[in-house]
Amino acid sequence: MSSNSKTRIVSVVQSGSDPFDTPATLARFADLLSDAKAAKSELAVLPEAFVGGYPKGIDFGVRVGSRDDAGRELFRLYSDNAIELGSPEFEALSEAVAANDIAVVVGAIERKGATLFCSTFGFEHDGTLLGVHRKLVPTAMERLIWGQGDGSDLPVMDSSAGRLVSAICWENYMPLLRSFYYDAQPDFYCVSTVDDRPVWVPTMQMIALESRAFVLSACQYLERGMIGLDAGQFDAMQGNANDTVLISGGSCIIAPSGKVVAGPVFGEETILTAEIDLNDRTRAKFDLDVAGHYARPDVFELQAHVEPQKNVKTG
Repeated sequence: MSSNSKTRIVSVVQSGSDPFDTPATLARFADLLSDAKAAKSELAVLPEAFVGGYPKGIDFGVRVGSRDDAGRELFRLYSDNAIELGSPEFEALSEAVAANDIAVVVGAIERKGATLFCSTFGFEHDGTLLGVHRKLVPTAMERLIWGQGDGSDLPVMDSSAGRLVSAICWENYMPLLRSFYYDAQPDFYCVSTVDDRPVWVPTMQMIALESRAFVLSACQYLERGMIGLDAGQFDAMQGNANDTVLISGGSCIIAPSGKVVAGPVFGEETILTAEIDLNDRTRAKFDLDVAGHYARPDVFELQAHVEPQKNVKTG
């Protein structure tokens, strides 16, 4: 394909992983990228918490005002399977990306010190890290296990496939975050999520219509049997039969017009692929560019604080 071509082939990967078996997840990641590459994809987006896992349906032994020893031990196991930048596990991700020559946005549970973050890693097709996005506001009980990112965790990533931004799950309901990203004029608004509700697809269509970008939304498909711990260690509220569905999917690809061009698919693992034309962004912006001719900076202004926040400042 010509480097000047505006045509791209892109994929969203709908798959789940075991939160307590990162080595197996890394092997799965490499296999999934190989499948996406076989479909000639130049960009693949994977779900929220794909590496490190989304422990849906458990409470880590927490009640208001109390935590139990079993829950602390389960958190230790979860933390041990998180990934650190520069670690051998992180390098394995980078190597898998380079081996398949495909740009990637992948959800990961990232460990920094003793705190976990729900993050996405953006990679160029050669395995170079383009940026790390850390979820700004974990939702509800997610706050028990994940910290909060800050304004320095909002990268705008220029890749061989196009300009990328990343938003995780219910961050997509934060209007000011969306406005911040729209101002960067992304080609691809990449969404890593575990929200499998039918109303998620209209949310993605609305964001495509607002941003006039291609929205790539990748959700997990996860069954209880994909998690290796027994019910004594991992007691999912949905049930512990192997075929109990914990996250049912709903991945999709949306054009700047709001048209659904792939998906949604529920109830199975899959890779959705579409051939798109980046010129559709310009066609769509003819009558709506919320960061351009449809903006009113004389009336509305957004101030973003993008410097890293530190507990201790010296000097």
